[in-house]
Amino acid sequence: MTDLAAELRAAVRGDVGFDVTSRALTTMDASNYRRVPLGVVAPRDADDVAAVLDVCRAHGVPVVARGGGTSIAGQATGTGVVLDFTRHMNRVLEIDPGSRTAVVQPGLVLDRLQEAAAPHGLRFGPDPATHGRCTLGGMIGNNSCGAHSVAWGTTADNVRELDVRTARGQRLRPGPGWAGAPEGLRALVEGELALLRTGFPELPRRISGYALDALLPERGADVARSFCGSEGTLGVLTQAVVRLVEDPRARALAVLGYPDESAAADAAAGLLPYGPLTVEGMAADLVPSAAGLPRGGAWLFVETGGESAAQARARAEDIGRAADVVDALVVTEPGAQRALWRVREDASGTATRMPDGREAWPGWEDCAVPPARLGAYLRDFRTLLAAHGLRGTPYGHFGDGCIHVRIDFDLLTEAGIGRFRRFSEEIADLVVAHGGSLSGEHGDGQARAELLPKMYGPRLVGLFERAKAVWDPDGLLNPGMLVRPAPLDANLRFSVLPREPVPVAFGYLGDGGDFSAAVRRCVGVAKCRTTTAAGSSVMCPSFRATGEEAHSTRGRARLLHEMLAGELVTDGWRSTEVRDALDLCLSCKGCRSDCPVEVDMATYKAEFLHHHYAGRRRPAAHYTMGRLPVWLRWVARTRTVAAVNALAAVRPLARLAKRVAGIAPERELPRLAGETFGRWWRRHEQPPADGGDLVVLWPDTFTEHFSPSVGQAAVRVLEAAGLRVALPPTLHLAAPPVGGGSSAFLNPLAILRGRGRVCCGLTYVSTGQLDRARAVLRRTLDLMEPVLRAAVPVVVLEPSCAAALRTDLPELLHDDPRAARLAAAVVTFAEALERYAPDWTPPAVDRPAAGQTHCHQHAVLGDAAERRLREAAGLTGDLSGGCCGLAGNFGFEKGHYQISVACAEEQLLPAVREAPEGTVILADGFSCRTQLEQLAGARGRHLAEVLAEELGD
Repeated sequence: MTDLAAELRAAVRGDVGFDVTSRALTTMDASNYRRVPLGVVAPRDADDVAAVLDVCRAHGVPVVARGGGTSIAGQATGTGVVLDFTRHMNRVLEIDPGSRTAVVQPGLVLDRLQEAAAPHGLRFGPDPATHGRCTLGGMIGNNSCGAHSVAWGTTADNVRELDVRTARGQRLRPGPGWAGAPEGLRALVEGELALLRTGFPELPRRISGYALDALLPERGADVARSFCGSEGTLGVLTQAVVRLVEDPRARALAVLGYPDESAAADAAAGLLPYGPLTVEGMAADLVPSAAGLPRGGAWLFVETGGESAAQARARAEDIGRAADVVDALVVTEPGAQRALWRVREDASGTATRMPDGREAWPGWEDCAVPPARLGAYLRDFRTLLAAHGLRGTPYGHFGDGCIHVRIDFDLLTEAGIGRFRRFSEEIADLVVAHGGSLSGEHGDGQARAELLPKMYGPRLVGLFERAKAVWDPDGLLNPGMLVRPAPLDANLRFSVLPREPVPVAFGYLGDGGDFSAAVRRCVGVAKCRTTTAAGSSVMCPSFRATGEEAHSTRGRARLLHEMLAGELVTDGWRSTEVRDALDLCLSCKGCRSDCPVEVDMATYKAEFLHHHYAGRRRPAAHYTMGRLPVWLRWVARTRTVAAVNALAAVRPLARLAKRVAGIAPERELPRLAGETFGRWWRRHEQPPADGGDLVVLWPDTFTEHFSPSVGQAAVRVLEAAGLRVALPPTLHLAAPPVGGGSSAFLNPLAILRGRGRVCCGLTYVSTGQLDRARAVLRRTLDLMEPVLRAAVPVVVLEPSCAAALRTDLPELLHDDPRAARLAAAVVTFAEALERYAPDWTPPAVDRPAAGQTHCHQHAVLGDAAERRLREAAGLTGDLSGGCCGLAGNFGFEKGHYQISVACAEEQLLPAVREAPEGTVILADGFSCRTQLEQLAGARGRHLAEVLAEELGD
C-alpha cells in the first residue's frame, strides 16, 4: 500500500489520502454496506483520473468513482482506491441557453447547476430529494430521477454526450450513433438484437442492469444513454454535456387526500394525462403532523406549471376536480409549497425510524412497476411484509410506479440477516410478477444485483457480463456491482459494531441507552453536506466553512462508527482522528433538528471528549472557558471585576492571558459587568405578592456576569405583563417550603442543608467534563426542588442555557426524575409571555429587525413564540438562519478564529450589513451579540431589551 500511495502522489496533482481519516470517511455510502478502501484520491482533472487508472491497473487495485456518497445500494464503496470528485472536479464549465445544454464536471452538486441555469429560465429536469448534495456524476452513474421524472424523465433522458476514461486509459466520448463505443461493443449488440428487443420490461423507471437496449438501431444506438446507470463499472466519467429544460414561470401544488396509500396509488396513473410535473405519494405515518394537509390517510402531491400563477393554479384545480378524493387543497404560495416538499424530501431520513423508534433500513428501497399496477403491487407488498413480520412505510414517485421504503430489518443478528435475504428474494419475485424493475431510481449496487437473474434471466445477465468485459476487460472498475456481484447479505456495515452497549455518560434515551445505536442513526443521506443554509436551517456550519467531509455531521458519524468498529480507528476513545474531526464541531445542535434522523453530534462530541480526556491533561480552554462559571463567581465574590477589566485592557497582559488560557489571539476578551444581575436584583423593588402568575427567572452565567441589562429588561417586561418574578433559591431546603409566592423559596422556617447557585452545566458539557456537569446539575436540582414542587415555570433568557436544561439535563441525569420535571418547566422569554400573560399587549416598536435566530433556539427550543411576539410588537422581517460561529467557547478557542469568522460571514454579518438604517439588531444569545460586536461593530440586543426600552417609565 505504501508503494501505491507513493506512486499516486507522484503521478497526480490532486489530493492523495491513505491516512486513517480519509479511508474511514469513505467506508460507507447511504446503504447497508461497508468496505474499507486502501486510499482516496481527489483528482484535479481528467489527466489525474487517467494517471490514477494507470497506477491502479499496474498494481491490480480496483477503482471506485464516488460523488456525494448518497447511493443507497452500496455502489459508492470499495476496497481499492476511491475517486472523490467533489473536492476539485465540481464546476459548471458552460451554459448554452441557445442549445439548452450545460457542460459539467462529475463532482458538481445538482443545486449548483440549477443556480447557474436559473437566470436563463432553465433547469436540469431530474431532481432527486438529495439535490442539495448529490452530484451529476453520481446521478449519471445511477441514472437518477427525482420527483419531476413524469415531466422530464430520468438522467439518461437528459444526457447528450459524455467524456469517459476507460480502465485501460482510453478516452471515449459516448453519444448517439455509436459515438464513443469501445471496440467490440457494436459487434456484441448486433449479435444479440432479438434478445435486446424482447428482454427488457417497458416501464418509465427501469433502472436495473445495463441499458443495452439503448444501443438498438431503432433507438439511435446511443452509447451515452446506455452508459447511464452503469454505476462506475464501465468507465470513469470526467465530463458531461447535459440537456436543460425550460423552468415553468409559476407552479401550483394540488395536495389530494385519499383513504390510504393503495387508494392513492390506484389513482396516480389516471392523473398523468393532465400533464403534471410531479405525482408524488406519501402516507400519514411519514408525516410528522397532518396540520395544513387535507383530510385523508395518504396524499398525492401533484405539481403543475404554467406561464402565470393563475394558469398553474387552474391546472392544479382541474386535477383536484377530476380526482376522486376525500379532500383536496391547492397551494400556490411558494413558501408553503417549499414546506410541503421538505416533508417529502426528508422522508429518506424520517423513514429510517418506525413510529415506535425501531430502526428501519434500505435494502428494498426503490423498485418500480408499471404505474397502473402500483396499487395492486402495494397491496401484495404489504401482505408479504406481514408474512415476514416486517414493517415499512412506502412513499415516493407514484406517477412513475416507483416507491421508496425503509423496512425494519434486523441486520444485527444471524436470524435477522437470514430473514433479510429471504424477504429480498421473495419481493424480487413479486416485483417481476408485476412486470417491474428491481431498481427504479437508486441502482442495483450490491443490494439487488444478485437478484437480477430473476428479472432478466440468465441469458441477458450473461450479456451484461460480456458488455462489462468489453468496456473493462481487467475487472478494475467497481467490482462486485451489477455483474458478478457480491452477495446481498455480505459486507453489512453493522457487523463490525460491538454487540453490547458501550459504557457512556449520556442516557441516549431515544436509542435505548446504546451509543452504537445513536451513531447508527446516520444513514448517509448527507443533508449536512449542503453548501448553503436554506432558510432558517443551521446544519452543518463547519462543513460549509471548510467543504471537508470530515467536518460534516456525516463525516464525524462515520469516524465514530469506525472508532466503535476498531478496524481502521484502533485506539477507541483515545483516537486522535476522531478528536481532530470533532474539533471543528461548533456544538450548534443544528443536526439535532435539521438532520432527518436527528443525529445529535453536539452530544456525541461531549461524550467523546469525556472519554478521550479521562485521567489526562485537557486543553487549557477546558480549564478556563469550560469552568467559566467558577471563575466568574470567584471574581464577583472577591469584588475584583474592575481589576480584571483593567488588566484585560492592557494588551501585553491580555496576550499573555489568552496564550495561557488557550484563547485565540485574534479575540478581544469580553468585559465583565460592573454589577452582577444578582446584586441588582437584591435592590430591585419587588411587586406585590398578590400579583399575577409567578415565574422563576433563571440567572444564567452570561446574564449574571456579562449582560445583566438583559436580565433587568426581562424583569421589567415580565412585571409589566402582570407576572411576579422570583429568582431560584440559593439555599437547599431540607423541608418543604411553607407559604406562597416568591417568599416560599427562602422560607426562614426551613432547615438549611447547603447553599450554592443554579447552573445549567453548559460549559462543562460542551467541553466534555461530564462528571463535573452531573455534579453541578444535581446541585441545581437540589436547589430547585421548591420550584419543582410548586410547578412554577422557569424563564431562561439565554437560548444555549435553555437548550442545555431541555436536552442535556435529562440525558445526563436520566436516573433522576427531577431532571425531566425541570426540563419540562423551562420556557423562553417569549413563551412565558404568551402562556402566562396572554392578554398583555407588547409596546409598539414598529421597526424592521435583522439578526440571526440562535442555533440552539432553532434546534431545540423552536422560535414560533418569538416570531409571534416580534410580530405583535411591530418588528418586521425574518431573522437569518445558520450559526453566528462563536458558539460559546468554540469561537474563542485557539485555532478556531478563521472558521468562526467564516460561519458569521455566511448569513449573520451580511444580514446586519445590508440592514437599512434604524433596523433593530436582534441577538438573544450572548455569543451572537459578542460576535456582532467584535466582527461588525454592531450592538445586538435581546428581544427583552428592545421591548423594555419601549415601555418608557
